Amino acid sequence: MSKSCTNDYSALDVRKIHRAGRLTPGSAFSWEWSRNGNTIASINMQSGIDSVTLSYRQRAHGGEWKDLSYPVRLAYTPCNMGGHRVWWKCPAAGCSRRVAVLYGGSGIFACRHCYRLAYRSQRHHNAYAPADKLRARLGWVPGIAHPEGDKPKGMHWKTYMRLLNEYHLKADRAMADVSAMLGRIHARVSRIKL
Repeated sequence: MSKSCTNDYSALDVRKIHRAGRLTPGSAFSWEWSRNGNTIASINMQSGIDSVTLSYRQRAHGGEWKDLSYPVRLAYTPCNMGGHRVWWKCPAAGCSRRVAVLYGGSGIFACRHCYRLAYRSQRHHNAYAPADKLRARLGWVPGIAHPEGDKPKGMHWKTYMRLLNEYHLKADRAMADVSAMLGRIHARVSRIKL
């Protein structure tokens, strides 16, 4: 895939931090990320009036550890039924985009646009694109759920067989990606207790 995925980065969701009551000015706290019950990373934060200072250590590509500390501004928008919604203002140079989630990459926490990250769901949607491109070249109806068409008139059999084999590989790969995604969704839903 040409774009990295948001799931590959540590995410700081301001909504979760706000719900946890951590945005009170003067509040100092740590935020942790875990995988399989083990803490894999943490960050220290200090809430101010209109910003949160992030402090953490980072090592890029196995190099030297670097201490980083910088403020991230907050923005508030009113909600229709009262109250307000809080947002990060992306701290990347030239951005200041209002976002709910910042991602830890190679340097500072920034929005997905600055890091050019795709959502996992976009990856699976795009998994169909190569197969659909071949369907178009073969003159078939778009969408791998449709039946395969006939060999286009005037196309050599050798070319048709090569494109057909390539199509089957791409369609199978797309279906495997979607099947894996549906399996993860099913596992999450089955863990929810109603």
